[in-house]
This record gives sequence, structure tokens and C-alpha cells, in this order.
Amino acid sequence: MAVHFLKTTGAMKDFRNFCIIAHIDHGKSTLADRMLEVTGTLDRNQMQEQVLDSMDLEKERGITIKSHPIRMNFDSASGAKFVLNLIDTPGHVDFHYEVSRSLAACEGAILVVDAVQGIQAQTINNLYLAMEHDLEIIPVINKIDLPAARPEYVTEQIVDLLGCEPEEILHVSAKTGEGVPEILEAVIERVPAPEGNSDAPLKALIFDSIFDPFVGAIAYVRIMQGAINKGDMIHLMQSGMEHEANEIGWFRLTRVKKKILSAGEVGYIATGAKDVRHIRVGDTVTLADNKCIEPLKGYVEAKPMVFSGFYPVDNDQYNDLQDALTKIQLNDASLTWEKEKSAALGFGFRCGFLGLLHMEIMQERLEREYDLNLIATLPNVEYEVTKKTGETLLVENPALMPTPSEVEVVREPFVKASVITPAEYIGPVIKISLDRRGTQRKMEYIDTERVNLEFDIPLSELVVDYYDKLKSVTKGYASLDYEYIEHRAGDLIKLDILINGDPVDALACITHRSSAHDWGLELCRKLKELIPRQMFQVAIQASIGSKVVARTSVKAFRKNVTAKCYGGDISRKRKLLEKQKAGKKRMKQIGSVEIPQEAFMAVLKVER
Repeated sequence: MAVHFLKTTGAMKDFRNFCIIAHIDHGKSTLADRMLEVTGTLDRNQMQEQVLDSMDLEKERGITIKSHPIRMNFDSASGAKFVLNLIDTPGHVDFHYEVSRSLAACEGAILVVDAVQGIQAQTINNLYLAMEHDLEIIPVINKIDLPAARPEYVTEQIVDLLGCEPEEILHVSAKTGEGVPEILEAVIERVPAPEGNSDAPLKALIFDSIFDPFVGAIAYVRIMQGAINKGDMIHLMQSGMEHEANEIGWFRLTRVKKKILSAGEVGYIATGAKDVRHIRVGDTVTLADNKCIEPLKGYVEAKPMVFSGFYPVDNDQYNDLQDALTKIQLNDASLTWEKEKSAALGFGFRCGFLGLLHMEIMQERLEREYDLNLIATLPNVEYEVTKKTGETLLVENPALMPTPSEVEVVREPFVKASVITPAEYIGPVIKISLDRRGTQRKMEYIDTERVNLEFDIPLSELVVDYYDKLKSVTKGYASLDYEYIEHRAGDLIKLDILINGDPVDALACITHRSSAHDWGLELCRKLKELIPRQMFQVAIQASIGSKVVARTSVKAFRKNVTAKCYGGDISRKRKLLEKQKAGKKRMKQIGSVEIPQEAFMAVLKVER
């Protein structure tokens, strides 16, 4: 058993734990860069743009995908020295749960709002999330140096939203560094110091985790009470696993080893676990020989919401794809995958993701980092299917949907979608939402120019093309955020696509009965454009069970066999045509249709 060191620093009055919350592209990562400069955490040689965003994808897209904590030392204007723990949270709706756990590890949040764009959908949702955790909110208007900045207008929005005084709102430019020292002073003044008894049994919150090939799975933790020493045996209350704390410490740009972490501190525990899925975000860490009684509240097991099949274009890359998925999953426990076989695409994997952005990021990482060429099938959601026998199935692959005669009821996931749009686009936004089986729940004016609309809408309608249409009808001004509500029953059916009478499982989809005919017809037309002509006619059909609801054909190449007949009896021409017809019939029976890769993405391009 490890020797326990005594805490000598006393109360944590000189510590502050805070995070930055903002809508995408409002300057969150740039503001973090300036804080690192002002506090001297990194020298000039270490500094680069978006230093806490370690992936190329994060820098290119201007988003934070992975949480990055960092510890800064700051000398306030009063001369007192403080330790500031910044937890840089992900900024996209797909990572809603990870954001909530990061917020639970803090006492304060800096709310960043763009001086040009003003309050957006994720601004409001992240703010409500921070308020649920009773965090001290410091409102900040960023990008005041831009010519198009409207600080007075945005100030009014924030005052209406928060009910604060205009003087409490800080004006900064994260790009130039103007106003950043004032933010750090405000963190010290307004954010309360962490609380927690260092002598109580250990209780620590895991707010993120990564995998290191040398030390195994590493838990990012906030110590709520108690203390942990290097070498202690820890117990994870939700998973029930026990591991030795081989290494503990806190974060600069890299990990800094320490012998002890005490109540109020943010740091890491290297567990030696071989699988990061054992170190679950939201789990409670305690000591195996001195356990706390109750785990921390708010734990939810990460559950995939969107599913897609990943298939290598070259079948020789199948094993490479499996190795790549295994390696990526070491650092992202929310990714799930299992082997899958498609008659059209061969061997591949059915993967589960937190959302559409998560799926795009994973596909890009697989293609870039592991040099793979992939086909991704249409994103699907998970349906609850109750059969007439009483058995309930979870179906995330349309090809596995039972036949209509076997199904009693199908339930699909619904989300609450929040759309903030300029008032002039209210009509088009409502129309595209209702066209996708949405139900309007709320409409409120944020100010004279912008409106917040809320809809209950099926997730399956949202993941295909809703966001693209929303940006199109609002000329790019609308913002979207959503959260899962529940599974609801609906008149849902499986729509099969048949090529020459054979179903193509990769093109099957689950849709509402009312839109099945139009959807099938449009998809058949799109496939007709993409499937090349053969020496025989190719029939493209959309069917529900055994009933064909839409059909089109790819015409055959046709040689003019009667060209050599100049006059004479019509029976000569008829004989040649009958001979050609018989040959094409024989060819159709033994011939196969090569479906190009573009055809499998045709579903995404169908106009709704």
C-alpha cells in the first residue's frame, strides 16, 4: 500500500477552476491562446495558433473536438498569486455530454459571444447547461476589433439573456489580446474558490480520458474531495474496475508528474488500463481501501446516436481499416463498431457515432491518418422495433429491419431542435421543419431582429440534409442546436432498392410511409443517372415489402441489327429483332450490374 502524503497547502483559496463556452467560431480557442501568453504558461517558441487544439482537423475546421485542460499561474493586480485551471471544452452539439461533465468540474464559465454574429443557438444551450451546474457566468464580447463589430447591440442581447448589468460584460479582442488580463482578473474576483475536504474519502470526477501507449488509459479528473497519491489503488464506481494510479499529476502543455492531488485540483491519473472504454466520462474515482459512499451525480453512459457503414473501396484494405478503427477507439470510447457484410459493398464495419459531425471527423481521420479510401453509407439512427411476438429489437441497420408483416410498432428517436434565425426567414425555417415531420413548440424574439424557434423533430430527418437546407434558406445566418428527447412511435417502413430484381442492402433506408413513394421515386431517378448503361435493360425499383412503389429503367445499348435490310419482307427484320431480344434476355440472366461508388451516396443528394 502506498504511503499517504499530508496536504500542506491549506485551503484552496488561491485556486480557480473555469471553462470557456461559446458557439462554433466565436473565438474560444484563440482566447485560450492569449491567456496562455498573458500568464506566461508557454514561451514565444512554444506558442502557435489554437495551441490547445492538437489535431489538424480542429485547426482547419475552427472547432474543438477533444477537451484540453491546462494549468496557469497568474499574478493578480493586487500582487496575490493564483493557480488557474482552464478546461477547454468541445464546442459542438455532438459532444453535449462531454461539455456537461467538463462544466461539472468547474466553478465558473466564461461565456464568449461574437461581436458581429451575436448570440447563437449553442450559446444559449451551453449557457443553460452552465446554469444547471450553478456556475458563475462571466459574459465576454469578443472580436471588438472587427470593422463590422456591434458591441452595443450584442450587449443588449446578453443583458436580456442573463439579466446582468452592462458593466459586467467584458469587451475583448482575442486576436490582439486587448482585454484578456481583465478577464483573468474577473475570474479571480467573481469565480468562487473550489471547496472540498482533503481528509474525506477520495471522490473525483472523470471529465475526459485518452490512451497513451506507454502508460495505458489516462483519466482527466477533478478532485471533489479527499486526496490521491501515486501508487494508490483506485476504484471506479460505475464500471466497478480497479487500477493502480501508476502516475498522477496536472497539465501544462504536457503532463507534469506529482506525488499527490488534493481536493479542488484538476489533474490526471494514469491507470495502466489497456482499454479506454473502462475509463468512462462522468464516472467517479475513489480509493479501493477507503471508498466514498455515493458516486457523483450526472453519470450517463455514452450512447451512439448515428450509425453508418464504413467499407474500404479496395477489399485489400479491410484489415487496415479494422486496425485503424481499433487504434482510434483507444482515444475515443464513444466510437463503436462491429463487422458487417454487404452484398453490394463486401466486407466492412457498422460504426456508431455521437452525431453527424463526429461521423465526418472519424471518416476524415481514417482517410488522412491511415491512408484509407472509404465508402460511407447513408447515416441512420437507432430504431426500437416491437415485433408481433412481443420481442423488442434495436435496429440501426435498415437491412436488418423485420418484414412489415412481423412488425407491431416502430419507435424512432426525437430531438428538440433550437434554431436561431433572422426574423425575415421565419417562414422558410418553419416550412422546412414541418416538411421533415417537425412540430413547432416555441417561438420567441431574442430582439427585434432575431428569433429563437424550437421544434420536436425526428433525428433521422435531421441527420440527412436538414442543416444544409437550413443554411440555404437563411443564407447562412441561422444556427442550430439539438438534444435527444425520447423514442416515439411512428408509421415507419423499410424502403428497399432493387437493381434487376435483387435488393441492394447498402441503399435500403427506413422512412415514413407518407414520404416513401416520393423518396423512392426520386432515389430511382438519381440512380438512373449514376448507373452506367449495359448491353441489357437495367430495372431500378423501390419497394415496401413485396409492393413496388416506384420504378425506372436504364435503357440498354442497342445495335441496329436491321441496318443491312434494304426493303424485302418484314419477316426478315422481325427475325433479326427477335434474335437480338433473345440474346439480351440471356445476357440479363447471366450479366451483373456494376454499381459505381457515387450511387451509394445518391441518397444524400436526393431533393426532399
